Amino acid sequence: MTRASLPPVAVIGAGFSGTMAALQLLSTLPPERPVLLCERAGTFGRGLAYGTGNPAHLLNLRAANMSAFPDRPGHFEDWLAQFGPEEAEGIRATSAGTFAARGLYGRYLTELLAQTVTGREAGRLRLLLDAVTDLEPRGQNFRLHTEGGQSHAVAGAVLAMGNLATAPARSRHSLDPWDAEHFGRLHPHAPVLILGTGLTMLDAVASLRAHGFEGAILALSRRGLLPNAHAPAALWPTPNLTPTEFASLPRLLARIRAEVARANAQSIGWHGVIDALRPLTDTIWRSLPPPERRRFLRHLRPFWDVHRHRTAPPAAETIRAEIARGALTVRAGRLLDVADESAQAIVTLRLRGAAAPERLGVQAMIDATGFGHLAQSRDPLLRRLLERGLVRPEPFGLGLDAGPDYRARGTAGGRPLWLLGPLLRGVLWECTAVPDIRNEAAELAGLIAADLERAVAA
Repeated sequence: MTRASLPPVAVIGAGFSGTMAALQLLSTLPPERPVLLCERAGTFGRGLAYGTGNPAHLLNLRAANMSAFPDRPGHFEDWLAQFGPEEAEGIRATSAGTFAARGLYGRYLTELLAQTVTGREAGRLRLLLDAVTDLEPRGQNFRLHTEGGQSHAVAGAVLAMGNLATAPARSRHSLDPWDAEHFGRLHPHAPVLILGTGLTMLDAVASLRAHGFEGAILALSRRGLLPNAHAPAALWPTPNLTPTEFASLPRLLARIRAEVARANAQSIGWHGVIDALRPLTDTIWRSLPPPERRRFLRHLRPFWDVHRHRTAPPAAETIRAEIARGALTVRAGRLLDVADESAQAIVTLRLRGAAAPERLGVQAMIDATGFGHLAQSRDPLLRRLLERGLVRPEPFGLGLDAGPDYRARGTAGGRPLWLLGPLLRGVLWECTAVPDIRNEAAELAGLIAADLERAVAA
């Protein structure tokens, strides 16, 4: 095979993970190697997270942390600086930093792709707007097949498909939090139930209000915890954890609490301590024995999430106002049963502290629990890859298994198949936020380039 005929590397999924993988591969692979970026939704670059047009849907990280490029930390802030007062609604300056609307960030990513497609890499980045349904092994490579009947020979593939779908809807009155088209058809005053009290719930409340819904909202989760808001935080040094703290959840928790107490004694909030743990999080996750990781998932994950994955102050203030005026109720409990009627669903809830289950009629249920498990996925590509043994679940069912080189692990031998983004959640705990994904995309691109160069040489 000559270099002039090198087959492309496919990137499946064109949300943030896939977009970053494609851009980093273009800058790392030899110029004779194209990149095929595949997306089943209507637009490239935005994904679910950044496809919203609601200015109240703010990024959960400061603009200073949202550059697409590890080596250009101010790139997104510089891009934002071009906008005048007409865009002010989507850019919120706070004492904790500047937060931009997620739709603006989607526009930023789309522009990066457009510049690549029309710039010096024109022709090298190929966009495929179709759902990938199969990666058929051919020799040491793959034949990629799509729902629309297309077929492409590819040298390898990166699975960057975003969050796994949540469990199937339990009611015909269920609504998708990311598809707000139906929110405007709701009765303005009949109650709505939101399952989940995390960041997705905050967005769902904003979407309901933006579409004219004025009624009562009940948000339910197992713990009833709300995300904390970002606040001005002084830097705190990264803790020098001991081997026993890396291997024991109780010892690790005790150390973190001690660090918070030390920081408080110096008038530094817990925010700085949690931020200081960020460089260590993946190492901590890998170091904890499997039983300890299971304990974390069962007991501590909700508490970690509300401290680690914080929200923009304006979004937190909106939720506080909703609760204060009685329009939003947040409760801890479980959904026991759903019985559909023609105009509503009758839900049976076990609320924490209640003596008996409670029944409530709601006109709609919105699943805002965030992400699903691999066992719940009906994605045809994932199902075929699992059946062939090209991939396998990681032990906790949160995603797929992979080695430290991001290469997917299966039972059918190693193939040029890599993972990036939320599919790595069980392997790399920090794999969903922009700062983590952009760094991992750059590292992955270098590893893929080296792997393919060895294959060509062989």
